[in-house]
Amino acid sequence: MELTIWILVFVIALGILVKSSDWLLQSSSKVGFALGLSPFVVGVIIVGMGTSLPELVSSFAALFSGLPEVPVANAIGSNIANILLVVGAASIFGGSLSVTKSLIDLDLPLLLAGTALFIGVVADKVVTLPEAVILLVGYVIYLLYTLTHKENEGIDDGKAHPPRPKIKAMDVTYLVVGVAGLAVGSRYLISAVIEISEMLNIATGVIAISAIAIGTSLPELLVSVKAAIKGQSEVALGNIFGSNMFNILVVVGLPGLFGVLVLDPKTFAIGIPTLITATLLFVISGIPKKIYVWEGAFYLLIYVLFMGKLFGLV
Repeated sequence: MELTIWILVFVIALGILVKSSDWLLQSSSKVGFALGLSPFVVGVIIVGMGTSLPELVSSFAALFSGLPEVPVANAIGSNIANILLVVGAASIFGGSLSVTKSLIDLDLPLLLAGTALFIGVVADKVVTLPEAVILLVGYVIYLLYTLTHKENEGIDDGKAHPPRPKIKAMDVTYLVVGVAGLAVGSRYLISAVIEISEMLNIATGVIAISAIAIGTSLPELLVSVKAAIKGQSEVALGNIFGSNMFNILVVVGLPGLFGVLVLDPKTFAIGIPTLITATLLFVISGIPKKIYVWEGAFYLLIYVLFMGKLFGLV
């Protein structure tokens, strides 16, 4: 009975975390436009980072609750879910996903480089303060390069832009409620993880790389599948690139400034090889400029195998 209650707490807290992130994302985007930020800056910085807020907040909550193994497991699990689960589902629902030249020339190499940097950092199963700084510097370089590249493609197209919207009271309300919801949701989510892991004798890292990772990847899943159905492949895939870079460089880097992070045995033995495999498959699939339905199905099959290995079912 007690286990059922904590599982319910986990599901509700995760729901609050994801929904609060959505409210915060929508309201901050509107406030950004009202303050005169360009659509691209709002898209890359606010939207790109916003979909990864659940991962970041839950990682901080875990670290401050004495669970240093959760942030890295959460980031690895989220990236695996983003590629195998989200891209897999999006390509199936969308019929196929077209990959633009800019994604191949810019985003795929950067994702590969960012993942290689991350793997180098966690190779010894710990993330120290200097390594956390290296990850954050890597993200700054990625952000600046992306901004510069896109701006050179012609953001300022000379067209007349609509007048700035005014900041409404409802936008501010959603902003405040979103922040409060993130704080409350993350606190109870981590409390539930601690209780469930003790009752079932499952490592907290395993719960982080599976259940938390799937839950915190829901924003990416919803955005990408909706975009794929509408034929907006670039939105569906661009969302994944930005989120994955943020996860491995910032979701691990920022908590790493406040304490030494560790990798639990299963995350290192199963999570790291799966992350490498998924990233390489994603890059290889993107080179022909189209991700087909059969590739999406193959992605989902690998994800099922990954989950089975984590829980010793296969």
